[in-house]
Amino acid sequence: MGQCVIDHSQEDVIQKLNSQQAFIPEPLFKELKKELESKHSQQILNELFHLFKKYDLVSKEEQKERNSRLQEYISGSMSKDGLNKIEK
Repeated sequence: MGQCVIDHSQEDVIQKLNSQQAFIPEPLFKELKKELESKHSQQILNELFHLFKKYDLVSKEEQKERNSRLQEYISGSMSKDGLNKIEK
């Protein structure tokens, strides 16, 4: 699978998060929604978009991995330009 070359706007990321609300654990969803009220780098927006993308279709194991990476984002353990360990 190749790198996505599309830059996703903050609005796109929020819409994608909202589209997955029924599948993301409620406490995590609420924290993410709050975090997305502030501005973020383009790289982080792109990474978040892809963590939300097809969240409902991936396995429970993959959802757990994504949840861990999203929690890293919320807790602030991200690098200057993007999420730590975002690449598998």
